[in-house]
Amino acid sequence: MAGRAQRSAAGPAPGLLLPPPPPPLLLLLLLAAAALIRTGDGQNLVTEDVTVVEGDVATISCRVKNSDDSVIQLLNPNRQTIYFRDFRPLKDSRFQLVNFSNSELRVSLTNVSISDEGRYFCQLYTDPPQEIYTTITVLVPPRNLVIDIQKEIAVEGEEIELNCTAMASRPATTIRWFKGNKELTGKSEVEQWSDMYTVTSQLLLKVGREDDGVPVICLVDHPAVKDLQTQRYLEVMYKPQVRVSQNYPVQGLTREGEPLELSCAAFGKPQPTDMRWLRVDDEMPQHVVVSGSNLLISNLNKTDNGTYRCEASNAVGKSHADYMLFVYDTTATTEPAVHGFTHLPNSAEELDYGDLSDSRAGEEGAIRSVDHAVVGGVVAVVVFAMLCLLIILGRYFARHKGTYFTHEAKGADDAADADTAIINAEGGQNNSEEKKEYFI
Repeated sequence: MAGRAQRSAAGPAPGLLLPPPPPPLLLLLLLAAAALIRTGDGQNLVTEDVTVVEGDVATISCRVKNSDDSVIQLLNPNRQTIYFRDFRPLKDSRFQLVNFSNSELRVSLTNVSISDEGRYFCQLYTDPPQEIYTTITVLVPPRNLVIDIQKEIAVEGEEIELNCTAMASRPATTIRWFKGNKELTGKSEVEQWSDMYTVTSQLLLKVGREDDGVPVICLVDHPAVKDLQTQRYLEVMYKPQVRVSQNYPVQGLTREGEPLELSCAAFGKPQPTDMRWLRVDDEMPQHVVVSGSNLLISNLNKTDNGTYRCEASNAVGKSHADYMLFVYDTTATTEPAVHGFTHLPNSAEELDYGDLSDSRAGEEGAIRSVDHAVVGGVVAVVVFAMLCLLIILGRYFARHKGTYFTHEAKGADDAADADTAIINAEGGQNNSEEKKEYFI
């Protein structure tokens, strides 16, 4: 017995045949197939990743393509069983069974939070077992969206700073700026706190009077939320806009003896409190009546000609508008070529902002333009006549230009004295009948 036992321990009994060891290549293929089965690649289990907003419901689905009535179970990231078939071992009431069959196990998770993120495993008890995982990603919208303005009330021409902050979001938000319907460009900074991101965007904005009352909008682009925005209305102070209008006469010429009534309107922020009329480069006539924002001249005469200015001021600054008055004779019937008012800006800045000022212009210029045309025509005719005369005189003098020779003193060269020369000259009285001239 002892010897039989020793032979068994030492090796196989003589004549007992054992299977040969598998080749190394076959062993590698078997291991690779087992690895594929474990990872679930190319197997019957199917699932999808889930993206959900914090606080919403996530649905996990484990499906079998070709069911053979094998058991399906779902595990959490800690490898704890959530559902085994239609039984829930995990004591978490947020997990609820939505559907169970031989081909699907569908489970919902309510009130999802950041702690629920991770991989959830679907297992199928086949031989060998199959496993595949799905990933839950939780999106967190911004907790708060706030616009902070450096100056609540700005003055036209100033550059103000606005900051918009989107707090505690996941992933980081993208902030966009709008002024009315126009998109602007800001500068953003991102801070990370644990798994959350806080984004602050800065906008530098130069404001004008046209920006008063316009909304500045901070809008958030984030996959967890749509149309999240906040806005602030700009408040801009600006100096007055002044406009002069002619009440009477409504149209036509301002003639001697007739009345003239002007009114002045000013708009600004704050509303102008000081308005006054003055005459530019001269004193205001004594018969002119100023009542508030109105100016009245009951009986026009030519001494009233000039520029009348309406000035208005507020806490921001002062502006004015000019009216140019030209008084015509009572017999004047020609209507001015230009009616109404033209703009006289107080400065380049007012011209940019459209601070229009009214003035009576064009009437005197229209009449003077007619006089200048007549004078110019007369001058042109005179110059043309003088040129023609100069040409005629030039041709006349050129035709009669030459040297004349006579024979009146011929024969006087050999005379001894002056008396003899006179007597012997061919041009004397005795030879006057033979006198000849030659034109060369």
